[in-house]
Parts: sequence; C-alpha cells; structure tokens
Amino acid sequence: MSNKQIDVQIMGQSYILGCPEGGEERLLSAVRKVDEAMCKIRDAGKIKARDRIAVLAALNLAFEQTEAPPATEQGSNAPPAADVPPDAQARLAQLLQRLDRVIEQDGQLL
Repeated sequence: MSNKQIDVQIMGQSYILGCPEGGEERLLSAVRKVDEAMCKIRDAGKIKARDRIAVLAALNLAFEQTEAPPATEQGSNAPPAADVPPDAQARLAQLLQRLDRVIEQDGQLL
C-alpha cells in the first residue's frame, strides 16, 4: 500500500501530510476536527502562541475521545462526545492551567 500526499490547511497554515491510499476521508475528517479545535481556542482570544493552541487542542480532543463511549456501544441517536460533564470540565481546566505553567517555565514543548 503506497502513501500519497495531501495538502491541507490548519488554522490558516498549509501542511503536506502523508496518507495511505483509501485513508483520505478519515485524514480530512481529522484535519477538520483539529482545525476547528485550534480555531476555537484562538478565537477565544486568551492564547496567541500557535504551539500552545496546538497542545490545548490536542488535549481537548484526546480528553473528549477518552470520555466517549466505544463506537460499538453508541446508538445512532447518541449525543455527541463534546458534551463534557461539568466535573470533567473542571479537571480539564486544572490540567490546562498546569500545562500553561510548565510551558511558561520551560519555554518549549519538547
């Protein structure tokens, strides 16, 4: 199976991504989710640095993924995974604050 390259845009910046044949739809769906998550954080206006926006978007998406029931248990009328309970939102907010402090101290992500 060969990889093909797809040109995508995330938060206004172009990226060329490798994609296995037949995976284009899934990749483009993932790109849309990441773009939406990053733009939402950027548009909130509190964070300007692209690297921080990317980390927070990744954490939000990963958190939503861990909160969502497995696809086999979800019915077609199941509510979207984006409905995060208030106690989970508070835990996420605390985690994001800790992450911000670490990034400020370290000045880099890796």
